[in-house]
Amino acid sequence: MALKIRLQRKGATHSPAYTIVVAEALARRDGRFVEILGNYNPCARGKTPELELNVERADYWMSVGAKPTDTVRSLIRRQRKEAAVEAK
Repeated sequence: MALKIRLQRKGATHSPAYTIVVAEALARRDGRFVEILGNYNPCARGKTPELELNVERADYWMSVGAKPTDTVRSLIRRQRKEAAVEAK
């Protein structure tokens, strides 16, 4: 069972929002998933955060063999960077 960490599209036609999920590699984009890791809203305004991601769970899934897509890899990197800035 090959796993991927990828985006699942939600939202309206010209206002996308994504859920970051762990899914089987052969599953459809918006189909069955194993676990939800967070949310990504590139059109976020106001008080809603643009990115919410559980980095510990993402690390766990990568340790057991899940491969993140290029976009999700950059989002994980960005979340780690934001967490490091907040810790200072």
